[in-house]
Amino acid sequence: MSGLAIVGGGSWGTALAIVLAPRFPKVRLWVYEPDLAERIRTERENDLYLPGCPVPDNVDAVSDLAAVLEGASTVLSVMPSHLVRPLYTQMLPYLDESMTFVSATKGLENGTLLRMTEVIRQVVSARFEPPTAVISGPTFAREVARSSPTALVVASTDASLAASVQRAFAGPTFRLYTSPDPVGVEIGGSIKNVVAIGAGVLHGLELGSNAMAALITRGLAEMTRLAVALGGRAQTMAGLAGLGDLVLTCTGDLSRNRTVGMELAKGRKLDEIVGSMRMVAEGVKTTRAAVDLAARCGVEMPIAEQMLHMLDYGLAPQTAVRRLMERSLKGE
Repeated sequence: MSGLAIVGGGSWGTALAIVLAPRFPKVRLWVYEPDLAERIRTERENDLYLPGCPVPDNVDAVSDLAAVLEGASTVLSVMPSHLVRPLYTQMLPYLDESMTFVSATKGLENGTLLRMTEVIRQVVSARFEPPTAVISGPTFAREVARSSPTALVVASTDASLAASVQRAFAGPTFRLYTSPDPVGVEIGGSIKNVVAIGAGVLHGLELGSNAMAALITRGLAEMTRLAVALGGRAQTMAGLAGLGDLVLTCTGDLSRNRTVGMELAKGRKLDEIVGSMRMVAEGVKTTRAAVDLAARCGVEMPIAEQMLHMLDYGLAPQTAVRRLMERSLKGE
């Protein structure tokens, strides 16, 4: 893996460019805003999404898709989930069979209910069958960019591909474990954002540590049920891409999805909250897809259902909590 193209110049894409720069002779970072790409090139900092974190000299920020893909052997997707299909459609003429595709986007596509690697394969297979992997785990962009120790998972049904990405991406502060379960890894990375909105509600309502522990534990149960129903492995949910990411997103102050829940608990409207955020809170878009996917699989996901009622139908956060607590009694 010689050339790395990172498609998505938000906080996570920029952090990945920073941490992976020492492992590649050249990293190209696609940034949507041409003026921001120019500032990154000249000032060596993403002042919009990741201020205060220096961008290495071998990272070239561009706003042209053809330019970012030129000479790339690895394409790392870090765009928001709702942009994966349109961006890959635009990228398709510039892709070739020598490339490896790694997704770092957490979410499900509304309507199709596809995971991100499934979306990539569906688009790219119009020309050729793309080798795909996914990286996921408990990662806050700012901590990764500042070289805080971070561990995550690279998953693929192709063991040799997962091992190749592991070797290429791993470094002193960025440790990767391989997994044969992209289904579980992607479901964990998607559903934890939905649960984190609930965690923000509990924090905002000051309902205490007991409630938070219960939410995380039962949220993990929902993630596991859905992953297994889709062919994933239950043990994946006990690892970094499941429990690890869930705990981080539910408890960390840098969590955008947790912030959405906290603001809902204050009585703010969702449109106002989302409109005031510079970066995407993936759980807002993923919640509908998660509930629809659960219905398709015949899986119970009461936490996700109550989050949907809050987000889409304006249910009061206090009512959502009460509904969860007053559900019919059952065994664990």
